[in-house]
Amino acid sequence: MDKPIDRVYSIHMPTIDTRRFARISLGLLLLINLVNYIDRYIIASVVVPIQKELLPNDPSADEKMGYLQTAFLISYMVLSPVFGLMGDRYRRWVIIGIGVILWSLASGATGLAHTYMLLLLTRIFVGVGEAAYAPLAPTIISDLYPVEERGKVMSYFYMAIPVGSAIGYAVGGLGQRIATWHWAFFSMVIPGIILGVWALFMREPSRVQQVRHKATMQEYLSLLRNRSYVLNCVGMTALTFAIGGIAFWMPKYIHDFRGVGTTDSVALIFGGITVVTGFSATLIGGVVADKLRTKIRGAYFAVSAVSLTLAFPFFLGVLYAPFPLAWVFIFLAEFLIFFNTGPSNAALANVTSPAVRATAFAMNIFVIHLLGDAISPPVIGKITDSFNGNMNAGFVAVGAAMLLGAAAWLAGSFFLDKDTVEASQAG
Repeated sequence: MDKPIDRVYSIHMPTIDTRRFARISLGLLLLINLVNYIDRYIIASVVVPIQKELLPNDPSADEKMGYLQTAFLISYMVLSPVFGLMGDRYRRWVIIGIGVILWSLASGATGLAHTYMLLLLTRIFVGVGEAAYAPLAPTIISDLYPVEERGKVMSYFYMAIPVGSAIGYAVGGLGQRIATWHWAFFSMVIPGIILGVWALFMREPSRVQQVRHKATMQEYLSLLRNRSYVLNCVGMTALTFAIGGIAFWMPKYIHDFRGVGTTDSVALIFGGITVVTGFSATLIGGVVADKLRTKIRGAYFAVSAVSLTLAFPFFLGVLYAPFPLAWVFIFLAEFLIFFNTGPSNAALANVTSPAVRATAFAMNIFVIHLLGDAISPPVIGKITDSFNGNMNAGFVAVGAAMLLGAAAWLAGSFFLDKDTVEASQAG
């Protein structure tokens, strides 16, 4: 590992050269994030064939499939704070490059798995690699773009979540149609390694801070007293619980429980809806929040609270409306869910000082996954098994999480502006 970098920070003054470097960095991080989510959601589209091959006639098959996501997320969230601390002290691009290469190799190993335990082990190593990337990428973006542009720029970056997820569903569906589910995972190895090697040669950006400074323990502990940061973690945890449950179980819900289409056709349709709603809503949400930032108190949180509240009734429509009408409700619910992605992540960057920002993102990752999508797939699977396969009962927990997240962001909107100013003054 490199020696700690010299932490002399400069005032954020964009020039033609820095703007070009910022765009290249953002583009590379977006591509890495895209591959990240393609890999993460391939497995959601191949749940049914994996169950048939590796867990035939197992009465706890749904719960065990949920634990595949949990195993990945446990390694991901536990190691994220470790890499976050490293990112506050060492060259972030090197850490990112190594992590991307590692998870790409682990993804290929997933395709080689022929037992459930081997599959579980490969997902753990995918989580290790992603933990080296996820908490550091937003801090690089925050150092390259000023506060007034972060909602929009974070939206560009996080568009990779719905787009990558949708492509993941499509890759999984096509893999089943062309060969077997194993081949879908092999497709991610080469692109990931290429991007990882590219990251190793990227220049470390100047961190946006005007003094020579190393973060103190008091500054790390101050995150717990930062009301906007804490409430944002609550909102993002609730949202992550909901998204994790929907993403993992919705293809199976539509095909098995509602009796619609084939597994590959459902994966392709659901993936198509996800990419359209995610791309448009994530971008529009960030732009709208940026424009409202000087007009509405706590705009980033207010936008997130309103969008998630409106998503709730449409999600209920998914559960009780007949198909094909239910597809319309899926579209509307997903659009409103993705609408808050940019604003909530921009707020996370804005209320934390550069000295502890990587750790702040890492701790956020730890919390939102520990109490979010690390538990939502098995929780929904367990409830479904308990109600004799009634997946509507399992999805009730998703609706409750939506309302909790909206309430947390609404409360946070009263503190966001003040905490943003304090963080900028600390930097």
